[in-house]
Amino acid sequence: MNESVTLKKLTQKFPDAVVGTHQYRGDDTAIVSKDKIRDICFFLRDDPDLLYNFMMDLTVVDYLGREPRFEVVYHLYSLAHNRRVRLKALMPESDLTIDSVVPVWIAADWFEREAYDMYGVIFQGHPNLRRILLYEGFEGHPLRKDYPLKKRQPLIGPIN
Repeated sequence: MNESVTLKKLTQKFPDAVVGTHQYRGDDTAIVSKDKIRDICFFLRDDPDLLYNFMMDLTVVDYLGREPRFEVVYHLYSLAHNRRVRLKALMPESDLTIDSVVPVWIAADWFEREAYDMYGVIFQGHPNLRRILLYEGFEGHPLRKDYPLKKRQPLIGPIN
């Protein structure tokens, strides 16, 4: 399969930041350095050949037992070109910080807050990084694979 316009332009513009690419069923994926995520996202949004102006989703994947353990995954769509791209930023458990992409797409606001709440990822430069689904006194991050199933929380008793 020929490399897509998106993946080709990304690897040309950020040769040191694109760790790998692949395509599956018409969707492009780029594995990128977390240190360049904001620059990459601005490029994808602003380049006239790409115009990824719609952030569809942001999530985190926990690969317990693998290093780097976490991936922050961005799903982007270009309305002008009817194309999708998935970015995966690899994150070691020892450094769960990455730049916020709220300056690129305002829709990232609540996605990043959810990822912070559920996984503990710190989005640097986020305008209001605080819990969104759980209360402030909640201890831990419940979507991590090593979160104890019957952990007792300060305001809620154990599940029997």
